[in-house]
Amino acid sequence: MKLVTMLALTVLITSCYNQERNCNDFKTGKFEFIQVINGKETKSVFERTKTLQIETFNGKTDTASVRWVGDCEFVLQKLHPKTMNEKKAISMKILTTNEKGYVFEYAFVGEGKKQRGTVTKID
Repeated sequence: MKLVTMLALTVLITSCYNQERNCNDFKTGKFEFIQVINGKETKSVFERTKTLQIETFNGKTDTASVRWVGDCEFVLQKLHPKTMNEKKAISMKILTTNEKGYVFEYAFVGEGKKQRGTVTKID
């Protein structure tokens, strides 16, 4: 009986927890994304307006269109793709936010393999 009561209490407590999602705070601004590629930490800096995202990574700058499809979801499409892979749109979904940034998941549109990342707002 104690086990059932503890389980019910745990479910009740966790179901009442709502993660913060103030996505409007992150629709525009300057951001930083740090990721590990082949064991090496790399940093990408990007600036997002309502319709564009300009990203600098490894000294190269790239521009993508931004199309918001919901309060916390948008699609990125590179404006000047150089390869077939770069022509693919990327679906982005903000999962949680805090005062400094957000956690998101992303994947090529139409593909199921999603990855996660954390972005920090720097301006």
